[in-house]
Amino acid sequence: MTRVIPVLLSGGSGTRLWPVSRKSFPKQFAPLVGEQSLFQASACRLSGPRYAEPLVLTNADFRFIVTEQLAEVGITPAAILIEPAGRNTAPAILAAALHLAESDPEALLLVAPSDHVVPDAEAFGRAVDRGLPLAREGRIVTFGIEPDRPETGYGYLELDDDPRDGPAPLRRFVEKPDADTARAMLAEGRFLWNAGIFLFTARTMIEAFRAHAPEFLEPVQAALAQARQDLGFLRLAPEPWNGLPDLSIDYAVMEKAGNLSVVRFAEHWSDLGGWDAVWREAQVDAPAWRGVIADDRSTAIDCDNVLLRSDDEDMQIVGIGLKDMMVVATGDAVLVAGMDRAQDVRQAVTALKAKGARQAESFLRDHRPWGWFETLVMGERFQVKRIVVHPGASLSLQSHVHRSEHWIVVSGTAKVTVDDKVSLVTENQSIYVPLGAVHRMENPGKVPMVLIEVQTGVYLGEDDIIRYEDAYART
Repeated sequence: MTRVIPVLLSGGSGTRLWPVSRKSFPKQFAPLVGEQSLFQASACRLSGPRYAEPLVLTNADFRFIVTEQLAEVGITPAAILIEPAGRNTAPAILAAALHLAESDPEALLLVAPSDHVVPDAEAFGRAVDRGLPLAREGRIVTFGIEPDRPETGYGYLELDDDPRDGPAPLRRFVEKPDADTARAMLAEGRFLWNAGIFLFTARTMIEAFRAHAPEFLEPVQAALAQARQDLGFLRLAPEPWNGLPDLSIDYAVMEKAGNLSVVRFAEHWSDLGGWDAVWREAQVDAPAWRGVIADDRSTAIDCDNVLLRSDDEDMQIVGIGLKDMMVVATGDAVLVAGMDRAQDVRQAVTALKAKGARQAESFLRDHRPWGWFETLVMGERFQVKRIVVHPGASLSLQSHVHRSEHWIVVSGTAKVTVDDKVSLVTENQSIYVPLGAVHRMENPGKVPMVLIEVQTGVYLGEDDIIRYEDAYART
């Protein structure tokens, strides 16, 4: 049996779920629902007998997050393609089709965003099975979600036939409607939500681009032809890629193609496109009393239809007399908004970027391929960080022009190189790294190593690093 190849799109920024989702660590990598991240849940959902190993498209900033999160759930990707710049879904999907067509033009691709919630994986698998004969015949299959409310935050698919009668031809795509139009479409019954999930053969998609968006073909082919291997990643060439239009697959191909069919999916689905969706998702299995969703660090007093969420163990939220509100807190930012303004949260990111606030795009915790660090205290000419290094991982061999560092090991053992001297620094021990010294920190143990770093100097930015050797091929 020919297995379907999942293509996971994981380069988005998820601004509508700020402050938990930010450019440096967007929503697909966060555990917004359950213990797994949305990306991990998507990879697990598209694994098993009917699926081959996934192909992942992401950007350079997320490449090690992708590999780490896949390893945590025991999934080995067939390939990870690195996009030099975000150009929306059209070039990403074409790159996947061209890459897989090199070995098998009839390869079956299932393209899916990596930030959706689909609790019943087997039901979705059966929907994929219903679309396979159509895909093999040269049709592009899209999956439509049976709506349960007049949603204005989704695009819609209009079908020629009743969607309950099986796969049906697509009449047209419908942009996000206003409330009255959404209610009318829900009542009519021929409209499904557009999930943005597609099934097709590599050959079919390449021919669709050749017919409807030929301007993409040559640059994407060149980006693949000039791509280079970088550790376990395939980096697409930036020069041809960066000149591509920024266009979604819907606008580039789907709205022009005449060979589209829709498979209806009537089970639960959410794109988790805003905090109102997170609020609804929390009530799927256990309806909330008076519509109040509050985590362990939140307290609701006399509230109705409220989401209270704190992602910081030291941040307690108390809501009193709130109605139709959402309050979401992290260690460095708090969002307070009406539930009906969930789609406007991205405006907060725009406003913060305009005033130069770090919180617009970055967290206090910064993820690295070797682990992570977070700033605990920062002042004039000093900074204190907590650093966690994974077992067997190492930082680059580096030096700094403007700062010196003191390292105090809290747990585990650090193998530290300072110029020509190599030392093992254990719990409660410390070491000094003078300004300009060539140094490296490694974790030779089998448990995470934690240390406190105290930086002093005239400039403490992350760009004050000169790398000499790096296991992760960073420049």
